[in-house]
Amino acid sequence: MICFRNHWNINLNFLFLVLTLPALGIVSAAPSDSSESPRADGPLIADSGWGGGGKAAFWLQSSLKRVYPKSPAGSSATFKLLAARNGTVSFQACVQNRETHFLAAKCRVTGPDDITIQVRKVGYVPLWKVTGETPAPDLEGLEYSPGLVPDPLYPEQQEWIGPFENQAFWITLKIPPDAAPGIKLLKIQFDFGKSYAQTIQTVALNAELEVSPFTIKPRHDFHVTHWWRADSIYDYYKTEPFDERWWQLAQPYIADLVAHGNDTIYVPIFTVYLELRQRPAQLLLVSEPQSGVYKFDFSRVKRLLDMAKGCGATHFEWSHFWCYGGVKYPARVYTTEHGASKLLWPKDTAATSETYRNFLRQFLPEFHEFLIREEALDQSFFHLSDEPNGKQDIENYRKARAVLRKYAPWIKVMDALSDIEYGKQHITDMPIPQVQHAKNFLDAGIPHWVYYCLEPLGPWLNRFLDTPLRKLRMGGFLFYKFQAGGFLHWGYNYWMVLGGEKLIDPFTDSTGGHQVSAGDPFVVYPGNDGPIDSIRWEIFAESLQDYAILQTAGIKLEDPMLAELETYADFPRSEEWLDGTLRKIFGSISR
Repeated sequence: MICFRNHWNINLNFLFLVLTLPALGIVSAAPSDSSESPRADGPLIADSGWGGGGKAAFWLQSSLKRVYPKSPAGSSATFKLLAARNGTVSFQACVQNRETHFLAAKCRVTGPDDITIQVRKVGYVPLWKVTGETPAPDLEGLEYSPGLVPDPLYPEQQEWIGPFENQAFWITLKIPPDAAPGIKLLKIQFDFGKSYAQTIQTVALNAELEVSPFTIKPRHDFHVTHWWRADSIYDYYKTEPFDERWWQLAQPYIADLVAHGNDTIYVPIFTVYLELRQRPAQLLLVSEPQSGVYKFDFSRVKRLLDMAKGCGATHFEWSHFWCYGGVKYPARVYTTEHGASKLLWPKDTAATSETYRNFLRQFLPEFHEFLIREEALDQSFFHLSDEPNGKQDIENYRKARAVLRKYAPWIKVMDALSDIEYGKQHITDMPIPQVQHAKNFLDAGIPHWVYYCLEPLGPWLNRFLDTPLRKLRMGGFLFYKFQAGGFLHWGYNYWMVLGGEKLIDPFTDSTGGHQVSAGDPFVVYPGNDGPIDSIRWEIFAESLQDYAILQTAGIKLEDPMLAELETYADFPRSEEWLDGTLRKIFGSISR
């Protein structure tokens, strides 16, 4: 759903990570002669290589705590991780340049052959405003904000580190389902010096990965979808809409969604925008050979379904039949005339006018046949209109729903809306309330999905640039405990000013042109040929893995280990809680 605000409120497959606290041990290091012995309460210190007494500090750290440019160095104590089979675990390896010269550093990680290891460089982006209406305990990095915050994960293993600056590397470990349980050793090596060609200094830190016999099964009966933007891709990469280059670029984005726990892929058969578009992101090709008579070409729609299936997606979400903003207008459907996009009807055409009914009478039967032919009907989710609000919107929604029931009784609709009357009166088939309203639906026994976007703020679950990562990580536990049927989010790659076609630079503006909370419009950045993941995106995927762990273990909702989860705002927010809970589930054997 698109959340508009004219003021600032800024702010896998599956995995589990647990960091055992520094007091549990001391890091084993293999530094050069110029390094100091590691301490349990501090990092490993080594000469920078520039002479004059310059130093560099090295340490390992949990993935649930951001490393800012000026964060204090962490501890180099023995780092221990616990992982399930068929899971993923992540942590950070960090460098602090403690002198006036720049420092070139490279990070390498080695370990058992059956563990897939990925090393990425953590990048910084600006947080211009701290999230509003949020208490300090629900803000991470407040002492550094506004300022640079860590988020993008570049596919690089080296960095030219500025004076008195930190650099973190994000390390992801993937454990296969047939991995042998037990302790596995990892060696994290830094090569550093005056330049990349002179990285002659070396230090090494050690980590222990304990692989549990517990094997995570694929998540089921909890669907996840994010609205990816086809136009963001063709506008940012300067391709033509849906040309061959676009298809090449779109595939890694779809694959990335699936890799991060999305089983459902959004299909933009119509455009979702109320505002008119010169280059609409509409997969369906529509022609009007004579007035009021339409022909439909589903070839591009089929190509996207085939691509999504090839990436592992199992379900499909279709664009809304009516525009957001009160169910006042039909979906914007375009045709092409003299090489330009043109609306099929005037923009102020009424929602349930005969003009639109005539279109639906022709489109819906062909759409139905297409879904059956592609074996996608039972795997599809349909929308009527996004975020209706107020009594008049209910009436408008009810009238539009009656039209769909008449022409397509096979369609069940679901929408982002928080008024419980939509569920009580069965106006919609599957309501999707924001998380702060979900308890009303749960208490009333109404099946529902959940979502968050610009709101809620404060203690509620969300994933802004300054949302604590340990808070974001709790999403999977909360979705499970409060029986959500799925999760929807509007912002996967929305790199535009909200309400228009103007691109933003996502590396400098994460607010949709200063209109929404920082980080809300997207969780990936544009790379050369595909997405650059973010820290928030990785932790969200970890939270979905937690859901799969609970499901695999068959944890009962009334289990005492979930008792502290009160609401989507009142829940544990500590690594110790995660450690203890997951160790109970895994039944891991301590050494």
